[in-house]
Amino acid sequence: MRSVAIKMLVGDRARYLGILMGLTFASLLITQQSAIFTGLMARTYGFITDTGLPDIWVMDPKVMFIDDIKPLQDTMLHRVRGVEGVEWAMPLYKGLLKAKLSNGSFQTCNVIGLDDTTLVGGPPEIVKGSLSDLRQADAVIVDEVGATGKLARPATEPGGEPTPIGIGDTLELNDHRAIVVGICRGTRTFQSQPVIYTTYSRALRFAPGERKLMSFVLVKAKPGADQDALCARIAGATGLAAYTTQQFKDLTYDYFMKYTGIPVNFGIAVLLGFIVGTAIAGQTFFNFTMDNIKYFAALKAMGARDGQLLRMIVLQALIVGAVGWGIGIGAASLFGFLLKHTELSFLLTWKLMGVSGLAILVICGISALLSLRTVLRAEPAIVFKG
Repeated sequence: MRSVAIKMLVGDRARYLGILMGLTFASLLITQQSAIFTGLMARTYGFITDTGLPDIWVMDPKVMFIDDIKPLQDTMLHRVRGVEGVEWAMPLYKGLLKAKLSNGSFQTCNVIGLDDTTLVGGPPEIVKGSLSDLRQADAVIVDEVGATGKLARPATEPGGEPTPIGIGDTLELNDHRAIVVGICRGTRTFQSQPVIYTTYSRALRFAPGERKLMSFVLVKAKPGADQDALCARIAGATGLAAYTTQQFKDLTYDYFMKYTGIPVNFGIAVLLGFIVGTAIAGQTFFNFTMDNIKYFAALKAMGARDGQLLRMIVLQALIVGAVGWGIGIGAASLFGFLLKHTELSFLLTWKLMGVSGLAILVICGISALLSLRTVLRAEPAIVFKG
């Protein structure tokens, strides 16, 4: 019966391709939009991911996400260092400053100030130069995307390519000279702004004069220390908020989920993919069943039980579902691969593939139910009509 079901399915080439087209489109749209959404949300806390050494982030209690900077007094650093269970604590500056380029234009940049001695909080990968080069006078390290994009020097000729800034080039940050000593690579920012790393003391000099300038305190817990308990002790001793790295990621993620329209926009796109896929695949599969109703009736006349017919339809639905899902996943993966070096955010995980597969399974189940009802009601005598 299985071979009969498969031959019946692939024998009607037009219907078979029509069902595959609907399922492939649904799989592609659901997977693609979900992967773009996941990639976009990962960018919201990308800086936290890139800053891999600290276990705990200490900040003002009213901070709601990573870019919601509410500066702290420098004296808080010493209070955090005095809490039991803290191995080390380092200051971090994070702020938006305007960089004046060589052609006189301005570009807003994310400026990150690292502890002068340890350089804790530096970029995850240095492409050119060395992190220790930040100890040179007026030194900064620029992220690769910013260096080749918004900070690049404009083309000298019409239609020419911009020239990326490199080691030895200079910028002007708040009327202070900055010399590029390295190029780094990290997670793209949510606002797609260039990222500039420098030392903490130099970042304070670049920044506008304010009474409070320290953005975060980065804490490393002693080996074996309970990080949640340490967060509670830091909060009790300083009155500040202390989160583990994962808790701070979750805080940022929850903020964008709750206060932005990103989930709704992508959710609508995924829902449309599901509805369109269900409509196309369900209608085409139903038409396929109606076209082959005489064959099902003949099988019933020859003694086939309803359970056997049910298994035939389920097998047909699973085959087209698996093939359509596979093609859709492959097309979505190719889409992400071809555009991985662009501004597009794309993060395809095994969980997303599982969600996409489950959605396709539901679509196939709905299609099979529509067809099954028709098959079970078919009278064997229909084979003798006309």
